[in-house]
Amino acid sequence: MIKRIFAAAALTVSLTQTQPLSARTENSMNQKTKINVILVGDSTVADYKPELVIRGWGQVIPKFFNDDVKVINQAICGRSTKTFIQQGDWDKTLKLVKPGDYVLIQFGHNDSHAKDKPESTDAATNYTEFLRKYVDDVRAAKATPILIAPMHRGKFEKGKISAELQPYVDAMKKIAREKDVVCIDLYISSGSLMQELGPDGIAPLFCAPDDRTHFSETGAIAIAELIVKDLSAAKTPLSSYLKK
Repeated sequence: MIKRIFAAAALTVSLTQTQPLSARTENSMNQKTKINVILVGDSTVADYKPELVIRGWGQVIPKFFNDDVKVINQAICGRSTKTFIQQGDWDKTLKLVKPGDYVLIQFGHNDSHAKDKPESTDAATNYTEFLRKYVDDVRAAKATPILIAPMHRGKFEKGKISAELQPYVDAMKKIAREKDVVCIDLYISSGSLMQELGPDGIAPLFCAPDDRTHFSETGAIAIAELIVKDLSAAKTPLSSYLKK
């Protein structure tokens, strides 16, 4: 398991020029329509400068898709379902969405902050209302929303991975059922991974010894692998754009 987690992404498979003309023509006819995969979320998803050790999973996930996909990472550090809308980031993102695109939506970490924080939301009320808006707006743009449950923080309590984000995960799954939207359960898969590695073994996943939220490149790739595995299992049309 650990070797798989810390492995690099698979190499791209390309057609060679030695193919017969008929085969190349058939492949050309079968090419998929180019699409955007647009990411919205917080610091666990966001892009960072190359010289920094911190990485979001959205920064590394493009290597898992084929050349028919353009990944556009709109995630912003510190944002929640509420502030991504309030700060105008969602309106900017919607202008990029075209029919046939996919929008992957992951929020929860900042939503769960203390109630006096401006980014805070309540899992049972406005968090769910904001998620409904994201889903409805994406569908109005004739694109496909995919919800991604927030990953665990790498914190342990009495030997077990902590569960403070569970209310937000449950709320997201509720909206996924209500709206008939694919929900990638990154909470479950990341929790299983971290529990298996244990409090000491998870250190390489994170960008600093005292940070158990933000990822190193190793950690970002591991999280992206979990997402890609579940995307493939979900068998949505987006799955066909993943590298083999």
